[in-house]
Amino acid sequence: MPRLHLFDLDGTLLYGSAAPVEISRQLGLAEEIAALERDFATRRIEPPEFALRVRELWADLTEAHVTAAFEGAPWLSGIREVWADIRAGGDYCAVISLSPGFFVDRLRDWGAHATHGSRFPAVPFREPVDPAGILSAGAKVTVADALCERFGVRRADCVAYGDSMSDAELFAALPSSVAVNADHHVSGLASYAYTGRDLREAYELLRNRG
Repeated sequence: MPRLHLFDLDGTLLYGSAAPVEISRQLGLAEEIAALERDFATRRIEPPEFALRVRELWADLTEAHVTAAFEGAPWLSGIREVWADIRAGGDYCAVISLSPGFFVDRLRDWGAHATHGSRFPAVPFREPVDPAGILSAGAKVTVADALCERFGVRRADCVAYGDSMSDAELFAALPSSVAVNADHHVSGLASYAYTGRDLREAYELLRNRG
C-alpha cells in the first residue's frame, strides 16, 4: 500500500518563518504582520479574521511581490529531493497549509502531487476574502481525508510533518508523524522529532524506522 506524506508549510518547510511573513516583508510591512501573527498565535483572532486583516494589509500586493517572497523564503534544504524520492517509491506527497493558496500552490512545481492552501482572491486583489475558503486546523484533517480518497490510501498509510498548533489535530488523527522544528503543541504527539534545516534528515528518521 503506498504512503501519503502530508507537509505543513509555515515553520515546517519554511524554517522559522511563514508565507504571510515573507510576503509582508516584500511590502515593507514586517512590523504589521508580526503583530497579526502574535494575535493569531495567542488565539486572539481565528483564521478567517487573520485572513481578512491580511487582505487589507496587502492592498498593494502584486505577483512580483509573491514571486520575490517565494524565491527568497528560508526553505529547508532537500525538499525537491525528498519529494522526488517519495514519487520514485510510488508514494504521494502533498502540502496542506493555512497560508494563501496562491503561495502554497507554487510548490507543485517542486514535485508535490497536491497542494491545499486558504482560498484568497487572485492577485492583485480586486475581490474580498471569502471566510468560507480559509482553512483551519480542523480543516487539515478534512483535506487529508479527501486526499486519501483521491490517492486510494487510508489514514493508516499517512504521515504528517508539522511544527505547531495548526498541525495538532492532524497529528492526533494519524498514526505516524514527524515534528519538524516543533513547539510544545505537537512535540508530545509526534512519532519522530527533528531539529535542523534539511528535510532529507527529517525524512530519513521515518524511512529508517519504518
